[in-house]
Amino acid sequence: MTDTVFILNGPNLNLLGVREPEIYGSETLDDLATRVEDKAKALGLEVEMRQSNHEGHLTDWLHEAQADGAKAVILNAGALTHTSLALYDAIKSIRTPVIEVHISNPAAREAYRHKSYVGMAAIGSIAGFGTYGYELALEAAAQL
Repeated sequence: MTDTVFILNGPNLNLLGVREPEIYGSETLDDLATRVEDKAKALGLEVEMRQSNHEGHLTDWLHEAQADGAKAVILNAGALTHTSLALYDAIKSIRTPVIEVHISNPAAREAYRHKSYVGMAAIGSIAGFGTYGYELALEAAAQL
């Protein structure tokens, strides 16, 4: 096992800072990457941060995390959280622990966001703390 944590971001997270800032904030994905890299370094971890709008990429990266011996995966699957049995199966298929993260709190939003296939397979979920949730997830990953 390595001290690398994969941070995987799903559809539309490339638009952080632009998309619905009243919900997701004004921080860009690049801003977030810089901040989580600093946090990871302080925790003695390395991060591999990626984003894709495609379910298959996220599935492949979950498999890659396992193959590379990653310490953990932090996954914000975006809207795929609520629809993707492929991500559920991928998480269940690997031994690498997966921590679900959401910037907003899906349970406090539209009813269709209340079901999380990712959350059903992940070891834990962090939601509703804005992008600070990624730092909380890194702290949790450091303890694994």
